[in-house]
This record gives sequence, structure tokens and C-alpha cells, in this order.
Amino acid sequence: MAQAPRLTIEAAVTTTLLGDVRRIAGLAWPVLVGQLAIIAFGVIDTAMVGRYSALDLAALGLGSSIYVSVYIGLTGILSALQPVAAQLYGARKDAEIGEEVRQAFWLALVLMVIGFVILYFPGPLLDLARAPEALRDRTIGYLRLLSFGLPASLAFRIYSSLSNAVGRPRLVMFLQVGALAIKVPLNTWLIFGGLGVPALGGPGCALASTSINWALALCAAFAFTRIDVFAPFEIFRHFCWPVWKRQAELLKLGIPMGLSYLIEVTSYTFMAIFIARLGTTTLAGHQIAGNMGAVLYMTPLSIGVATSTLVAQALGGGRPAEARTLARHGVMTAVAIACCYGAIVFVLRPLIISGYTPDPAVAVAAMPLVAIVTVYHVFDALQITTAFALRAYKVAVVPTLIYAIALWGVGLGGGYALGFDVFGTLPGWATGARGFWLANAASLVIAGAGLIVYLSRVSTRYLRAEG
Repeated sequence: MAQAPRLTIEAAVTTTLLGDVRRIAGLAWPVLVGQLAIIAFGVIDTAMVGRYSALDLAALGLGSSIYVSVYIGLTGILSALQPVAAQLYGARKDAEIGEEVRQAFWLALVLMVIGFVILYFPGPLLDLARAPEALRDRTIGYLRLLSFGLPASLAFRIYSSLSNAVGRPRLVMFLQVGALAIKVPLNTWLIFGGLGVPALGGPGCALASTSINWALALCAAFAFTRIDVFAPFEIFRHFCWPVWKRQAELLKLGIPMGLSYLIEVTSYTFMAIFIARLGTTTLAGHQIAGNMGAVLYMTPLSIGVATSTLVAQALGGGRPAEARTLARHGVMTAVAIACCYGAIVFVLRPLIISGYTPDPAVAVAAMPLVAIVTVYHVFDALQITTAFALRAYKVAVVPTLIYAIALWGVGLGGGYALGFDVFGTLPGWATGARGFWLANAASLVIAGAGLIVYLSRVSTRYLRAEG
């Protein structure tokens, strides 16, 4: 039963732009729906907590920035399973896939210990923000509740990576949409209180997320044992200890992948930490802009995941020419859609911001930042889709170096210089939170250009090797 869909994937080979876009869209839309369901967690948290208090909204912005940095960095390492499993799936090596999944669980066990310690003791990171005592205490409460949900999140990432690798993103989507349906009432109960539970504010949405993450992990474990597409891999039919050679192979790809994710996210995290010095209102406006950017990001991310799956399967099946064409068409599709999104958001930004907050001061702070996001997003789409295509080739070290130079050097370093007007020569419109966002946009231009050039070289090298 698990073999028929694989034949369908291979039979769909085409070199036309329209044909490739259809193939990519067929895998991308379930990823997009699922990712939008997950990002809706953040949107719902921001909207609900924003109506609870400005202090809790600021704590949410600061705390979520730290959590996302830890979560993305660790799950980025586990995401190495996707290109590895996709190439094995294209090569029809089912037993090897099962072994890689078991090794990924051992790796997740180590990573969850590291992540838990960072989240439960976030003091050193909060010291950088120089946050007021009330904001600091609220943020610590938020992060400590999330720390207990991290192990479940890492386990679910393994399920997600494998499902995407074998071209079954709907299996992930259904669970994520179901989680969203639970999130709204659970958030309402825990944030605002009721039925004997006191109002928890921002930490309430963290408790809701942790509960849902464990429910998702349990559902994923059940799916591994009951869904036909996973049966040939025999994931739980064999016990194994860590195999250091396989662990080394996962880490060889996973560490640079995790670092690239970490660099990308921490460039935003440290923006939030530094912007916290500019006041609660400015930080709240930044949180709205960042949340909007995250929502927009889900479409190119989904296209990148779909493109990576198809490229890796083509490479595993010995079809490098098809892989190169799919990569190029995936990037083109993501950038074209991003241009349309940017134009729509720019026109509708007053309406969008009003949906986030009733506070006029926060809305004024958010308005110019969201305008920058509409341009920022186009280059964000370019870099993330290209990066995913490179990961399908099992290439991650050079992209990580490109990220470090662009996002940390130009984005964060340049943002600090602009935001705080280090040299004292800048006009007012280029300083403060706007300075950070302008520098971050410039960094994505550099990252996107560097990654697309490198993808061309890597794909050409594969073609020559095949020839």
C-alpha cells in the first residue's frame, strides 16, 4: 500500500515551469495550511495577550523571541532527517529510513536536555535586554512553562520531517489544524481565567501551548504505528542504541542546518532584546511587525519544504537535471508570490495593525515597521527557498557562513549601529526600531544573492558528475 504513491511521484516528472509548479504546489499547500495553523498560535497569543495588558504583550514578545531561537536551533538539527530520508526514499531504501529515524530520536533526547536548561534558566539572555523587573519576571514565567513542552516539540519535528520526506505533508497538516482548534478555547480559559482557574495572562498561553505540544507528540507516535506509508520503515519494530557513524552523518548536516536556523532567528531575537531598551510601546510595535513577517514567511517556507522534498527525491533517484530545474522553479514561484503578498500588506497595513491592538501608540509604532516588512519579505522568500533547495543536496556549511556574514554582520551589527545611531549622524527615520528593520532587510538581500549563486554552482557540479 505504501508503494503506489511513490510511483505516482516518480511518474509526474516534467521539465515545464507549469508542471513543476503543480508538483510543488501539491506538496506545498498542506505544509502551508499546517504552518499557518502553527503560526496562528503566535497570532492568537499576540492578539489575546495584547488585550490583557501591554506588560504581558511585551513579555510575550521578548519571551517568544528567546523560545523560538532555542526551538528553531534544535529542531533545525533534527531537520537533517528530511533530506536524508527523502534521498533514501527516492532510492527505495526503506530499511535505511527506519534506522535513520531511530537515530534521530536518540539525537532528540540529547537536544531536549540542552534546550530545557536554556529555557528554564533564561537569566543570562534577559540580562542583555536590561528589562524592568516586572517584565523580566513575567518573561521568566512564560519561558519556564514552555520548557516543559520542548521535548514533545522535538519529537513531533521528527514526525514532520519524515512525513514531508516521503511526500505526505497532509499527515502533519491534519494534526496541526486540529491543534489550532483546541488552542483558541484553551488560551481564552488560561489567559483570562475562569472555572476556578485564575487569570494567568501571558504565561497562560505558554501553558496552553505546552499541553497541545504533548498531545501532538502522542498523536504522532500513534501515526507511526498505524499509517501504511510508515509501515515499510519498521520504525518501532527494532530497538537500537546510538550508532555513532549515523549520528555523525546526521550531525554533519544537522549542525550547520541548525546553526543557519539559529543565525536567522537570533538576528530577530537580538533585535527584540535590543529594541526592548527603547521602551514597552516600541517593543510591542516590533512584536506586531515581527508577527506579520512570520505569517508571510510561511508561504515561502512551505514552498521551500516542498521543493526540497522533490529535489532530494530526484537526486536519490539519480535525476540531477530534474532536481536542478525543480530547484529553480521553486525559487521563482516563491519570489513571485512574495511580491504579491508585499503589495497587498502594504495597502492594508492600517487595517491589519488595528486587528492586533486597540492601543493607538502601539499602532503608530508598528506602522512604519510593517511597511518595511513588505519589502523585507520578498528577499526573505528568496533566501529561504534557495536554502531549502541546497539542503536537498545535503549542502549546509557554506549557506551557514553566508547567513552568519549577512544576518549577524550586516543585519544585527548594522541594525545596532542604525538603531542606536552609534555615530550620531543619522536622520530620525533611520534610527530606533526602524533602523533595526532596515538593516535586517539589507541583510536578506545579501543572503539571498549569495545563496542563489551557490545553488547554481552546486547543481551544475551534480550535473557534471552525472555526465
